[in-house]
Amino acid sequence: MNTGCIDDQNETDCPLTGLVIAGVTPFSTVDWPGKLAASVFLQGCPWNCGYCQNFAIIDPRAPSGYEEADLWELLGRRRGLLDGVVFSGGEPTRQAALVPAARQARDLGFLVGLHTGGAYPQRLAQLLDAGLLDWVGLDVKGLPQNYPQVVGRPQAHRAGTDAWQALDLVLAAYRAGTLPDYEVRVTAYPGTDAGDTNPSALPALARALQERGVERLALQQARPNGTRPEFQELYAADQNQSFATDLADRAEELKAMFTHFEFRGSAD
Repeated sequence: MNTGCIDDQNETDCPLTGLVIAGVTPFSTVDWPGKLAASVFLQGCPWNCGYCQNFAIIDPRAPSGYEEADLWELLGRRRGLLDGVVFSGGEPTRQAALVPAARQARDLGFLVGLHTGGAYPQRLAQLLDAGLLDWVGLDVKGLPQNYPQVVGRPQAHRAGTDAWQALDLVLAAYRAGTLPDYEVRVTAYPGTDAGDTNPSALPALARALQERGVERLALQQARPNGTRPEFQELYAADQNQSFATDLADRAEELKAMFTHFEFRGSAD
């Protein structure tokens, strides 16, 4: 059980929660808009998105690349220097230890942010109900019916249902004032298949998000850096050279639909 951290002569001793950590970025200005944060990448994800830049940490059986004790030691030294801690992945809500870890980060005085695809809405609900989150960056992969294709798991028939349930949880918590801020993120990639999340599929997805009550949307351009060779080949294919232009055009069409809209294109 998490018993809380103890300060002793300016050193912080925190109990371990059981987090399996793939890596940590000690300082980040991009993982939580407007905040300086430490980003904690948790091992394991149930999905296998083709454009994933962190596919090396999808396997939950892989050993931890970073000791949890080192995380708490780092955060103990960074109090007053960082605004918050972002738990990312992989899919961080896969790990039950995320709940006590978020509480422990909060007890150290940090704001707590979360990157999630919404694969485990029940754990997200735990975090929201306990008031442990100050910001959520929710990655919406596509329309619910397209999730098995987009996330690379043809048998994951509930993936879209779970993800859009997570969306509803985030929006409800924001409206209730128990979640201070959020951002819905959509990542578009090359292609023309109606079941993928490419520029031609964005209008229908944007309308569905708007109808659901989304006010804050970030449209992101997938990039080949760090992705699988198959995705890099798709990105470089001759027929996809117009991708960046097509996506920028879609961004211009969509921005009027949302109160807060940001396009993160190739210049970012």
